[in-house]
Amino acid sequence: MAAAAAGAGSGPWAAQEKQFPPALLSFFIYNPRFGPREGEEENKILFYHPNEVEKNEKIRNVGLCEAIVQFTRTFSPSKPAKSLHTQKNRQFFNEPEENFWMVMVVRNPIIEKQSKDGKPVLEYQEEELLVMCHCLFVYFFKCILFNGTFLKAMEDGGVKLLKERLEKFFHRYLQTLHLQSCDLLDIFGGISFFPLDKMTYLKIQSFINRMEESLNIVKYTAFLYNDQLIWSGLEQDDMRILYKYLTTSLFPRHIEPELAGRDSPIRAEMPGNLQHYGRFLTGPLNLNDPDAKCRFPKIFVNTDDTYEELHLIVYKAMSAAVCFMIDASIHPTLDFCRRLDSIVGPQLTVLASDICEQFNINKRMSGSEKEPQFKFIYFNHMNLAEKSTVHMRKTPSVSLTSVHPDLMKILGDINSDFTRVDEDEEIIVKAMSDYWVVGKKSDRRELYVILNQKNANLIEVNEEVKKLCATQFNNIFFLD
Repeated sequence: MAAAAAGAGSGPWAAQEKQFPPALLSFFIYNPRFGPREGEEENKILFYHPNEVEKNEKIRNVGLCEAIVQFTRTFSPSKPAKSLHTQKNRQFFNEPEENFWMVMVVRNPIIEKQSKDGKPVLEYQEEELLVMCHCLFVYFFKCILFNGTFLKAMEDGGVKLLKERLEKFFHRYLQTLHLQSCDLLDIFGGISFFPLDKMTYLKIQSFINRMEESLNIVKYTAFLYNDQLIWSGLEQDDMRILYKYLTTSLFPRHIEPELAGRDSPIRAEMPGNLQHYGRFLTGPLNLNDPDAKCRFPKIFVNTDDTYEELHLIVYKAMSAAVCFMIDASIHPTLDFCRRLDSIVGPQLTVLASDICEQFNINKRMSGSEKEPQFKFIYFNHMNLAEKSTVHMRKTPSVSLTSVHPDLMKILGDINSDFTRVDEDEEIIVKAMSDYWVVGKKSDRRELYVILNQKNANLIEVNEEVKKLCATQFNNIFFLD
C-alpha cells in the first residue's frame, strides 16, 4: 500500500490562470511497405488528418515516425515505441495489423499564467495521456466493426479501396473526438450493465428466444435498457465496440422528445397489444411508405476467426433497445421489416414497462439514503463491467462529474501507476482539498474511491473503503 499527498488547484495563481485542454494536431495511418524507394514516400500514406497539410510535410511527419519506430526496435524488437513525449506535444503509435501504423499527435494541456510584469507565460502540462492510447485502439476496432480489417479491404479492392474506406470512416469519426471530456472511463472502455432481478432477466431471455425463433434468420441478438447492456450473444470484444457505437453515436442521434411517464406501466385498456411504441433506429423510417428504403449498416464480427459480415437491425421501444444481427448475404425486405415490427413492437413495449416497473420497485425497497460520503469508479477487466457514481453525465462531448477536475486527474495518475505493474496493489492519496483518493487493484479488478473526510487518518480511510466494498461489492473479492 502506498500513500501520498497531492494538490488540488487552490493556490494564489488560480484566479489568474487560463487552462487549455489537450488538442488533436494530426492523425495518420501509413504502411512503410507501400513506398520503400526514394520518390515513392507518398504511397505509404493511407490516411492523413488534417488533409489540408502540404504534401511534403505529410511525408516528413510520416518519415519521422517511421524512423522513431525503427530506432526503438533496436532496443526492443518485439515492442517498439508506443509514445514520444516532448514539452509541447505527445505522439502515440499503434500497429493494429502487421506493418499498418496509426499515429496520433496531441498538443499537451496548457496553463497560461500572468508573470510579474503582466506578460502571459505558457506552461505545458507533462501529464500522462493514456486515454489517447486508448483512442487509437477504439478507432481501429470501430473501423474494423464497420469496414473489416485493413488486409480484408486490400483483398477486396487493393490500396484504392482501403484508402476510400479509411477516408469515409475517419473523416466522420474524428469529428466526434473530444479530448477535453476524456477521462478514466474512456481508458477502460467498459460496458455498463443494467441491474436486474432474476425473474425480469428470465423474461428478457424468454423474449430473445421467442424472437430468434420467430425471425429465424437472426444470428446474434443484444438487449439494452436505458443505454445499459442486459444480454448479448456476441463475443465480448465485438460487443464492447458495438456498445460504444450504440451509446455514443446511434442512440444520441435518435433521442426523441417522449412524453413524461412514457416508461410507466402500460394501461390495462390497451387493446390486445396492438398499440406499441416500437420503431427502427436503423432501416426504414416509415413502414407505411411503399418506397421506404430497407438499408441497414453492415458490421464485421469475429474478424480473427470466422470473419462474419452482418446487417445490424436496431429496434427500440421506450427505453428498451434490441439489436438483431443477420447474415449480410440476406437483404431484408419491407415485408420482413413490417413483420418484425408487428412481432417485436408489442412485446418489447410490454417488456420495457415491466423492466421499468420492477426497477422502480427495487429502488423503493432499497430506500432513499442520504448522499454518501464517497464516490467511486469500478472496472472489471474480465467481463468489462464498469460502474461510476462519479459521473452524472457521460457523452462523447461532455464529461459531467460530481468531483473537482483535479481529483479526476489524481484518479488518472493512480491508473497510470497501476498499468506499470502486474501485481495487485493499493494507493492512497491525500489531496490538499481535504479529500482522500483511494485506488485498489486486485484480481484484474480496479476500484477508485473519493472520500470527503477532512479529519480522517489512513486507518480510518482504509476502514471506510472496506465498508464500501462490503456494501457495494459484497460478491466481489478484493485483497486486503
